[in-house]
Amino acid sequence: MRILHVSDCFAPRLGGIEVQVDELARAQLAAGHDVTVVTATPGAPSDPSTPGSAPGSAPPPGTAASSGAAASPGIAASPGTAASPGTATPPGFATPPGFTTPADLAGSPGTTGSPGTTGSPGTAASSGTALGGETGEPPFPVVRLVAPLPWELPVGRSLAPLLEELKPDVVHVHAGAVSPFAWRAVHSLGMAGSPVVLTVHSMWGPVSRAVYRALVPGWARRHGGGLVVTTVSEAAARPIRAVVAGRFPVRVVSNGIDLSSWSAEAATPSTCDDAAIPGLEPIAADGTPHVVAVGRLAPRKEPVNLLRVLREAAASAPLRATVVGDGPARRRMERYLRRHGMTGWVRLTGRLDRSRVRTVLAGADVFLAPASRESFGLAALEARLAGVPVVGRAGGGVADFVTSGREGLLGTTPRELAAALARLASDPDLRGRIAAHNRATSPVRCSWPAVLAAFDSCYEAASAKTDLAHL
Repeated sequence: MRILHVSDCFAPRLGGIEVQVDELARAQLAAGHDVTVVTATPGAPSDPSTPGSAPGSAPPPGTAASSGAAASPGIAASPGTAASPGTATPPGFATPPGFTTPADLAGSPGTTGSPGTTGSPGTAASSGTALGGETGEPPFPVVRLVAPLPWELPVGRSLAPLLEELKPDVVHVHAGAVSPFAWRAVHSLGMAGSPVVLTVHSMWGPVSRAVYRALVPGWARRHGGGLVVTTVSEAAARPIRAVVAGRFPVRVVSNGIDLSSWSAEAATPSTCDDAAIPGLEPIAADGTPHVVAVGRLAPRKEPVNLLRVLREAAASAPLRATVVGDGPARRRMERYLRRHGMTGWVRLTGRLDRSRVRTVLAGADVFLAPASRESFGLAALEARLAGVPVVGRAGGGVADFVTSGREGLLGTTPRELAAALARLASDPDLRGRIAAHNRATSPVRCSWPAVLAAFDSCYEAASAKTDLAHL
């Protein structure tokens, strides 16, 4: 099947959507599909497809692809554009407000591998696999339809020439809370009669619901029944179904993860001592339960609220805590820790690579995921696969793979989360039962084979309902 993925953002920017698009494309390629990614994100300055690169290297108007693989016929191929993990934004590569770069990234929520890829220790991890480092340059064409806008905003140019060139069997569009390139793609693809699957990766708040409520009626007129909407969790699906109001089917397809790479068995005795991590100051173990949190330290992840939960729980049960990640909220967190006398038992590690995140998880007793607007929670899933009991939000994406009392404990408010954390910290038998269950079971629907099968079904459904289904 010829699959065209459309995403506002892709490498060298890194984040949850970018990583999942990359890994899904790799998994589909390994399964025998013909895959291309088109994005409004420019490549690195050395990439000829990047506007403003070296004189004479700019691609002709239309399409330019960057890939480690052969480009589709008629698409100019250029060197891979994935930024090396752990490096700062390349000189001259402006980052628009609200977007992340490898230097900003946290140690995981989602350092997952996919079929046909290999990981190696020492690669940078963040809200996903380190693109261009851990899995190498994309083995599929990446087409950059970059519009010359301030801050390189990912609005992008028309898809029409590319659709004529590639003639994909299905177009898979990926959208977040604000995705102008994806929105335009869904609009234009409806007029073209192409089968479309739209995956929403975010949790819609009031503003997003209002925007999509204005867009959906037009999409319904243009697509008829040939649009299938998916999202990553039941929590994310609820507001989408309310807005779509039956115009399109809305299915839940989990984010994909390589189950074996995060299993408890993947940890060896030599990897369980985080004191061996260079530059990471150990905190005294002395039998005190160790709480771990992993994520980008950005406001939407509620990192200061995480510290409040830790502080309230510690008033009832002794704790020590490790927070993995980096981001704009770090200085505020450091001030909070100093102000409340928490620096002796809470450490901020900064960004850690994939193997080191696994090392920290191997020494964890509880994983804390308190964000209220988490559409999925890939870091929490990794912890659950590593055998760690998870404390997270009821009604959020984490609840798709954590049932309270079985894989962890859930709460609806910060106070309930603090009480759940204190309960696990003070009850080693409960922690042990949950950890044993997590080690013995796996959420198979999150595995890449299950995710690929689910998307294949979505593609078939979208294709069956278009005007081109009889061809």
